[in-house]
Amino acid sequence: MAQFVTGGTSDVFAPGHIGELTQVIPPELVDAVVEETGTREKRLRSLPSRVGVYFVLALGLFGHLGAHLVWDKLVAGLNANVPQPSEKALRDLRRRVGVAPLRRLFEVLAGPLAQPSTPGVRYRYWRTVAFDGCGSLSAPDHERNSSWLGRTVRCHGPAGYPRLMLMTLCETGTRGLIAAAFGPPARAESDYARELTGHLTPDMLLLADRAFDGNELLAAITRQGAQFLVRCTSTRRPPVLALLPDGSYLTRIGSLSLRVIEAKVQARTVDGSTFGDTYRLLTTLCDHRTDPATHLMRLYHERWEIEPSYLALRHTLLQGRVLRSKDPVGLTQEMWALLTLYQALRSIMVTAVETEPGCDPGP
Repeated sequence: MAQFVTGGTSDVFAPGHIGELTQVIPPELVDAVVEETGTREKRLRSLPSRVGVYFVLALGLFGHLGAHLVWDKLVAGLNANVPQPSEKALRDLRRRVGVAPLRRLFEVLAGPLAQPSTPGVRYRYWRTVAFDGCGSLSAPDHERNSSWLGRTVRCHGPAGYPRLMLMTLCETGTRGLIAAAFGPPARAESDYARELTGHLTPDMLLLADRAFDGNELLAAITRQGAQFLVRCTSTRRPPVLALLPDGSYLTRIGSLSLRVIEAKVQARTVDGSTFGDTYRLLTTLCDHRTDPATHLMRLYHERWEIEPSYLALRHTLLQGRVLRSKDPVGLTQEMWALLTLYQALRSIMVTAVETEPGCDPGP
């Protein structure tokens, strides 16, 4: 992997690149977020803050290596003498950089990735998005992590590692991230989802599972001007106000006038047996002529596009490993770095796909 390019002997860490990532994370951007968050070094240092940000990103790229070996990877392409910091110096560098620049870097990169003309990213006028939670990210079994995250209790006892809950708002067509929130799994997924509703816009159609059908959350989504197609819990049976020709019906939930679509979904296994369930979908798309029930049922399957995003985080970037950090501040920094890396990589992938006219970036 290509690394920083020297700009002269006076500045061994002059603006350069770490491989293809600098297409979307150039040094100028890193310098800007360091300046904006007030984390630029206060005096001349052998390890400036810019390098600290790239080092934290590199920790995510090389999750199987210790900090010192990651540093060796980071500076391997330099053609000048560079510092050889100790493990303690690298830990101090992470602490000095802190959380703010990594979070701000993600916020700058986050957002829909597809062009309006890109296939597979829209339903009619709306860009399809989804949010869902991931509770399978494991943190090191350290007292400070446990005091923040708690310990998940399974049927056979507590889990081996503290777990971190991650909630993202994702563009389903590209699997790019629009926003993210994370923290202790004891908080309900709907609480994290409410933190993300402010990132919805009137050109979005939100797809969500049955954990997100609460009245307050649905009202918050509509206040943003966004449309939604959300599966309800099996115990919720909205009143039938008017039957529609396609079998759906109009209802009212709280202050919202909505439409309900019911369908029985069945799957057949390789041995010929079948299993299924009844889906009941709530939507703000109330016109059965422009949005037939069959079209919306097929569209709802797009919600599952968020799952490969979590697969990429857990098994491509992390390769199924436990996170590195042994305290809440370090975990928070590490998570924003991983989310930034994921978004940068998705951005490069979508750009590559869009060079081929008519190609859908989703599959």
